[in-house]
Amino acid sequence: MRLPLLNIILLLLMTSLVDAYILWDVRSQSSKLKRGRNCAVYGISVLLCWALLAVGLSLPRRSGDYDLQPVMWLLFSYLTIFVAKIVYVLCSLVGRLVNIRSRRLVNYGAMAGVPLGSLVFITMWWGVLVTRHELETVKVEVSSARLPKGFDGYRIVQFSDAHVPTWGADTTFVARMVDEINALNADMIVFTGDLANRNTPEIEPFIPVLSRLRAKDGVYSILGNHDYGDYQDWPDAAAKEANLRQMHNAQARMGWQLLDNDYRYIVHDGDTIALIGVGNWGEPPFGQYGDLKKAYESEDGKRNINDKRFKVLLSHNPEHWNRYVRSHSNVDLTLSGHTHAMQMEADMFGRRFSPASWRYPYWGGMYEDKAPDGTPSRLYVNIGTGEVAIPMRIGATPEITLITLKSE
Repeated sequence: MRLPLLNIILLLLMTSLVDAYILWDVRSQSSKLKRGRNCAVYGISVLLCWALLAVGLSLPRRSGDYDLQPVMWLLFSYLTIFVAKIVYVLCSLVGRLVNIRSRRLVNYGAMAGVPLGSLVFITMWWGVLVTRHELETVKVEVSSARLPKGFDGYRIVQFSDAHVPTWGADTTFVARMVDEINALNADMIVFTGDLANRNTPEIEPFIPVLSRLRAKDGVYSILGNHDYGDYQDWPDAAAKEANLRQMHNAQARMGWQLLDNDYRYIVHDGDTIALIGVGNWGEPPFGQYGDLKKAYESEDGKRNINDKRFKVLLSHNPEHWNRYVRSHSNVDLTLSGHTHAMQMEADMFGRRFSPASWRYPYWGGMYEDKAPDGTPSRLYVNIGTGEVAIPMRIGATPEITLITLKSE
């Protein structure tokens, strides 16, 4: 959880303005007999909210010696109240503007702001208590003329961004996720990064559960931006490197094959495809660890990112496909995660919308373009099964993707 000083200052300033406006609204809309009491009640609630915010901001966030959950829940609790207040303020301001033109005395906007703000508050907590527990299996077909006949009907299960430490030591949800993945009886399982939040020891309670994942051709994984330890302060570079080695060892203990700028040939019914995995290819502020050429190309040139073999690439950040893969290679299918759909999504008139689209042009689902050689270059972005910082999902239900390959 990164909260730069400027963001904290802006948050405190907005909080002060919102509370000052509501206090003024309460005072102006209360009768003389009730004005003092109403202002006192709201003033006490403001002090309690400020105390909640102060404690949340003061607790350590980048130290591995402290549990991140208290910070997460305190700040989220404050956020639900703050967002509800903003909804009320916006409604009240609209009501005041209308009254200026109509010369009404009653602020109907403020009256509407109370139930609307309450609805937003309830929706956010619904996203915590209900939506983030609702696993959804999304089925996708990928057809290609280059796919060998032996892989016609081949089934790949993708899951991503599990962020298991967000659950503390409670393995209930992760165990259910593992059971649902195994029930799909896939040929291969792939995980596209972000198992941890800050460090590797956080995932220890979940290793026995994740070790139960099974597929005919194995479980393959890559690292996401949270898996490198970049969200924690370390005493020195050696400690951070040791944490990364521990992450590699943990995935080996689970029986997963970690592809850290590496590849595997997958053989099925006498035919072969290439599975490539790269480190996190991150635009700032995320670290740049991925190298597609290093992962796959050979010195003799017989194996390269534009050869004729059908290739599946695991790359955590979809911006890798956007900025490099589709324009520099003929990789057939790239599987990514990272966006979480910002843990908010709505389906409107058959179209999906998420605030993630304001930052990522490719944030969830299937996308297609042409590779330099004219063959289809496809990207699938899984919106993840877990959460980080904000333990809430609104609309964006945790996703397991079942991808079926079809040979044209």
